[in-house]
Amino acid sequence: MDRSVRLAAVVASLFVAVSCSSRQSASLTSPSTAGTIGVGLNADGSSLKVSAPTTVSPANGVRLPNQSPVVLVLTNSTGVYSTSIGVSYQFEVLTAGGQVAYTSPLVAQGSGSTTSHTVSIQLDGEAPYTWQARAVYQGISGPVSARASFFAPPTEGYIKDNELYDPLINGKTVGDIHGAVKFIPNVGIQMVDSKSYVEYRLPKTLVDGEYSAIYTNLSVISPNEDPKWRLMTMREGNAAINDNIYRMSVDKRGNGAVAWRFVSGNNGSGEYIETIGQEREVQAFHEALDYFVQASWRGGYFNVLIKENGFNGQSLYNRGKFYDRLYQPLPHMIFIGSPYAPGDRGEASTVAEMIARQIWVSPNARPSGINK
Repeated sequence: MDRSVRLAAVVASLFVAVSCSSRQSASLTSPSTAGTIGVGLNADGSSLKVSAPTTVSPANGVRLPNQSPVVLVLTNSTGVYSTSIGVSYQFEVLTAGGQVAYTSPLVAQGSGSTTSHTVSIQLDGEAPYTWQARAVYQGISGPVSARASFFAPPTEGYIKDNELYDPLINGKTVGDIHGAVKFIPNVGIQMVDSKSYVEYRLPKTLVDGEYSAIYTNLSVISPNEDPKWRLMTMREGNAAINDNIYRMSVDKRGNGAVAWRFVSGNNGSGEYIETIGQEREVQAFHEALDYFVQASWRGGYFNVLIKENGFNGQSLYNRGKFYDRLYQPLPHMIFIGSPYAPGDRGEASTVAEMIARQIWVSPNARPSGINK
C-alpha cells in the first residue's frame, strides 16, 4: 500500500471514532452520551482520540488584579496514538452556579506545549468562576478538561480610547466630580442638587455608539414640565452645553416627561433633532425603582430607550430620529447630569437627588455583567 495512503488511514483511525454520527454538540458541558454510536468513544461520550487538555491558569481560586485581562492557559492535548496533527480548542467560562457565561470561538493550538485565549467579555467584578476546555478537530470534539477556578478582576472602572466604564458602586469614580455628590455603597453616586455633575473626557471620539446607565431615585415632582432637568449629556470640549454644536441631552422633566436633543455638528434641520410636543411622553417615575436609560447614535439614527426595573425590565420609552453628518466632537466630553458654569445660557439642570451607576459609553454593546 502506498505510504501516504497508509498514513491517512492511521490519522483517521487515531483521531476519529468509528462512527461519523458521533459528532458532539457545541456545548462543552453537555456532551452526547448515546451508547448506540458504537466503538471508539471516550469515557465522556466524545469521539476525538486525544487526551483532555490540562487547565494551567487561572486556577486554584486566584483573584485576578484590577483591569487585568482574563487569559486562559492550558497544556495542549496529545493524540492517543500520535501527536502529528494540530487541533483547535474551545474554552468555556462558567458561573458559580454552573451556567455558561462565555464560550470562545475555536482557538488554534499554540506552537509550543500550551495554548492561551483572552476572554472577550467583561465578567462580573470579583465574582467566582470556573473554566474548562477541550480539543476540536474538523468539528469532532475530544474529552473536556478538569475545571479550574478563579475570581474575576474587580470592576474599578476605566476610560480607554472611545470606551468608558464607571461602576460607581464602590465609592469612587474614574471621572471628575463637580458640585456636591454622595456615594452610596453598592447603589451608586447621588447628585445632591441641580449643580452637581460628573465629567469624563474620552481620549478618542465616539462617532457611533451608546451611552447607557442605571438610575434610581427618579420621581414626578411637578404638574408641568418644569424643572427641565437632565439625566445625561455630551458635548464638544468646554463650550456651553446649550450652544454646543455637538451636544446631546436626555431629560427627565418635572412632570415625568422624557425629552431629548441631539446635535451633530451644526444647527441645520438635518443635524439638529429633538422631541417636540407629544413626542415628550410623560412617564410615572417612582423613586424606589431602577431605570435603565440608553442613548444610542448609530448609522445616522439617534434613539433613546428607557426601561423600568433595570436592564431586563419593561420598556417605557423607545423613540428616535434620523440625523445628518457625523457626530464627531473633539474632545468628546461625557456627563452624568449636565454641566453648567456661571455665564452659560440657561441654568444648572442636573436631575437633583438622582442616583446613577454602571455608566457605559462605547462603540460596543453593553456587557451583561454590568446590568445589576
